[in-house]
Amino acid sequence: MTLKVILEHSDEGGYTAVVPALPGCVSEGDTKEEALKNIREAIELYLEPVEDDGIFFANTEQVEITV
Repeated sequence: MTLKVILEHSDEGGYTAVVPALPGCVSEGDTKEEALKNIREAIELYLEPVEDDGIFFANTEQVEITV
């Protein structure tokens, strides 16, 4: 899987890494290399299946659509 990562230099120093395709997937690092290492780990955790992924409310239905 290939994802675009946006690296932004922080005024306080270091870098912030954001994955636009994964809302809320953000990480930081003191260097570009560290920020990229950290965002890779954040992506893996973001995409990791969660035990309760299929549990919503009673009478809900899960469907997939293609857009």
